[in-house]
Amino acid sequence: MTTMPFAPRDYLPVLAELTGAFAETLRTADPGAAVPDCAGWTVTDLATHLGNVHRWAATVVRTGEVHPQDFAAGAGGDLMSWYAGSARLLLGELEAAEPGDPCWHFGGTGKTKAFWYRRQVHETAIHLADLGSDHVLDPAVAADGVDEVLGAMLPRVTRWHAVPRLPGPVTLRATDTGDVWTVHPGEPPALGPAASGGASVEASARDLLLRLWKRTGPDPRVAGEAAEALLAAPLTP
Repeated sequence: MTTMPFAPRDYLPVLAELTGAFAETLRTADPGAAVPDCAGWTVTDLATHLGNVHRWAATVVRTGEVHPQDFAAGAGGDLMSWYAGSARLLLGELEAAEPGDPCWHFGGTGKTKAFWYRRQVHETAIHLADLGSDHVLDPAVAADGVDEVLGAMLPRVTRWHAVPRLPGPVTLRATDTGDVWTVHPGEPPALGPAASGGASVEASARDLLLRLWKRTGPDPRVAGEAAEALLAAPLTP
């Protein structure tokens, strides 16, 4: 079973690994190639987006305050180097930060800088998958990503989407880590105590994470109307 969330500073080596893998994949990627799970985006668009997210998050962590997103900054001629510089900037700010200090963020958890250590790991993990990297995501990290969607994103889902309508509770099981989550109907739905029987979704932690972020991947085992409704609903920004 995975202890979630990780201690904030335990995310730093994971983030360094993931951003390094993203930069390395850019080294040989075709900048103009389409990104199948990001409709209309090229590899350049994806890398520019993620680099600017890193720079934006670094500013929020440094100041502790909300900061407007400016994704107009371009990479120029060397996409990989620009992205790698963005990642270094973020890692430097997170290393220098005190995780328990107050900080704005958009999730449904305590308003401290700790949020950003976790968020940037999973932002990078999802976009690394979008890039088609063969990097193997640690199942415990993937399970933590599932937990972030259900425990930090779902409580604030109305910031981005309509409330998912569930006819009953849904149990999600990560077959490789043994982690289990039960989502109960509500305004919005929320994690709660285990429910016997009923709707369920079973897959590896990584496959659950990709499905919750509406990415393609192996189909999970799905049982029940409520499970279908949960997977069909947009849950993340």
